[in-house]
Amino acid sequence: MAAAAARWAPVVGLLGLLLLPFAPAPAGAATPARSPPSSASSAVFLLSGDVYPTGHYYVTMNIGDPAKPYFLDVDTGSDLTWLQCDAPCQSCNKVPHPLYRPTKNKLVPCANSICTALHSGSSPNKKCTTQQQCDYQIKYTDKASSLGVLVTDSFSLPLRNKSNVRPSLSFGCGYDQQVGKNGAAPATTDGLLGLGRGSVSLLSQLKQQGITKNVLGHCLSTSGGGFLFFGDDMVPTSRVTWVPMVRSTSGNYYSPGSATLYFDRRSLSTKPMEVVFDSGSTYTYFSAQPYQATISAIKGSLSKSLKQVSDPSLPLCWKGQKAFKSVSDVKKDFKSLQFIFGKNAVMEIPPENYLIVTKNGNVCLGILDGSAAKLSFSIIGDITMQDQMVIYDNEKAQLGWIRGSCSRSPKSIMSSFP
Repeated sequence: MAAAAARWAPVVGLLGLLLLPFAPAPAGAATPARSPPSSASSAVFLLSGDVYPTGHYYVTMNIGDPAKPYFLDVDTGSDLTWLQCDAPCQSCNKVPHPLYRPTKNKLVPCANSICTALHSGSSPNKKCTTQQQCDYQIKYTDKASSLGVLVTDSFSLPLRNKSNVRPSLSFGCGYDQQVGKNGAAPATTDGLLGLGRGSVSLLSQLKQQGITKNVLGHCLSTSGGGFLFFGDDMVPTSRVTWVPMVRSTSGNYYSPGSATLYFDRRSLSTKPMEVVFDSGSTYTYFSAQPYQATISAIKGSLSKSLKQVSDPSLPLCWKGQKAFKSVSDVKKDFKSLQFIFGKNAVMEIPPENYLIVTKNGNVCLGILDGSAAKLSFSIIGDITMQDQMVIYDNEKAQLGWIRGSCSRSPKSIMSSFP
């Protein structure tokens, strides 16, 4: 997906497709184990990637029998997981691994409840054109899209209790992808891991099968990498800032509701803005009025040693007297932002959570104008979620965050959280 894109308002629709010429099922193919562990545990995954220059964080998922690795972009802003797929492929990017190749017996039929759930989200009046398969089309606001059919295959999940389970999960087999302006462009991932609130998401499917609780969390490192977990036994027991999960007016997104915006602990006097958490968005997006107020406040507080400069990476950048090597070189020249949710839930946004330093040695603002992307709400993207554990607890309908370093192994990171 496009590096700076917020992937929003996915549109899922039925397509009048012919049954695809899938590869025949191998003789004596093993049936994936479906039995859940005796007690739910957390599944833990290391993350790769960064905000800049990669533009996203991704996880390695082992899928199929035998299991093969695929890189999936971690996206809490959409529900459907999908892989670029040789079914055969009509339009695919050059991806890191050989294309996933399904067999006909992996097809999810139209009558399956997960197909019904997928279509009812935005196309309740449409029907399958063939009963043998469940067609999908998903579009994102960065103009990217995936078109294909739903399949079911086994996922190898490493649990924290040292066991490994291989549940059968449904996901999209995408044989026609359009990414950015050029569908033939190379991609750094093989597909997308949809972790949204809907029943189609992998997290909901794991909950339904009794594998893990419907809770996920991630810790994104400013130096790249981090970790992702499914389940509730890695959630810290204290010092987490919790806010109730509110149903977004714009869709079924993870929203802590409306926030008041402060700059250097002074109110920017903007209307409270609806906020959504989305790991599928590289940068943070403010709606028009808060964005303009933030730009004015930042520019008004900068020292004269910083000069505005054009940089292809982002719209608003500055250069110093010499090239910057990292945000730590320049963060003393910038103030923190704060979001206040409800009465007293604070999310601190220090300069390292809204700035990047580019390969040209300039410092750039990682907060973008959401109105340019036709967003009616504000998005907390990867840049602002770095170096804190962010928890999406669907069991208790709450969102939480707690600051800490995310640059070490999950085990050593967890020792720093209570």
